[in-house]
Amino acid sequence: MNLAIVILNWNGKSWLEKFLPNVIQHSNDAAIYVIDNCSTDDSVSFLRNHFPTVQIIMNEKNHGFAGGYNEGLRHIDQEFYCLLNSDVEVTENWLAPILSLFENNKNIAAIQPKILDYNQRNHFEFAGAAGGFLDNLGYPYCRGRVFEHIEKDQGQYDDEVEIMWASGCCFFIRAEDFWNQNGFDARFFAHQEEIDLCWRLKNAGKKIYYTSKSTVYHVGGGTLNKQSPQKTFLNIRNNFSMILKNMPLITLVWLLPFRLILDGFAGIYFGYKNGMPHFWAVLRAHFSFYAQIPKTLQLRQKNQIKNFYQAKWLVFKNFL
Repeated sequence: MNLAIVILNWNGKSWLEKFLPNVIQHSNDAAIYVIDNCSTDDSVSFLRNHFPTVQIIMNEKNHGFAGGYNEGLRHIDQEFYCLLNSDVEVTENWLAPILSLFENNKNIAAIQPKILDYNQRNHFEFAGAAGGFLDNLGYPYCRGRVFEHIEKDQGQYDDEVEIMWASGCCFFIRAEDFWNQNGFDARFFAHQEEIDLCWRLKNAGKKIYYTSKSTVYHVGGGTLNKQSPQKTFLNIRNNFSMILKNMPLITLVWLLPFRLILDGFAGIYFGYKNGMPHFWAVLRAHFSFYAQIPKTLQLRQKNQIKNFYQAKWLVFKNFL
């Protein structure tokens, strides 16, 4: 099995202590790595003392999720990567269905399993659920989770289907495809970098898949709290950058200005609902995006798929 299971860690000793034994137990023959993103706790010494078979890669500074993986994966030589959050519980036989899919279709670049909530185990989890998609305005959603509405798992997504994007909390990808796209966009730091990468892969003619034959349970919010203004900032800025980089020009010319206006109103809503720090986070996201426009335009590929969305106007259907 030419697979590396790679966990990015930043001050996550408690998560490693809780979930790493489970990963080791159910991942026979896979190499297990922890990339440490310059932690200030005793994560590294804990790993060395308690998990000597786990290989540790030390980043010199905290590069965030996107840059942290880019830096660490340069030192790993396996054919397939599984990028796994430290707050994920895996299950027996979780790897075999994924590797079988890769073997049977060489054009599949990335795969995600079914992702359920660790605390409500019969419900899908926010970060990936049963596979990711985009609506026509570029808003991400999942089968099993649309904005804040999360479904109970009743077997409705027990299938293997092509999706638009795979969740970064348990993200399987061919190393060759990862590096052909130059990895994650390190400017994102964290949030939506996996959606951007999957969109680039789709633009390059590759396929992204979901399989329910593999299941994991995700705690969620282990690194950055769901209500964090910084998370609001990163999600909005990175979503704008992703749209500018990947969307067909004929759509981009009307959609991006519309989205900028729409998200301006969203900033007022966030400020009213969650407090002024979230309003300022939206404002900062806009100006950070504007500053990055020249670089983002340089990263646009020659080809953009026109059928990037699978639903329309979700924001209006869910909030109006």
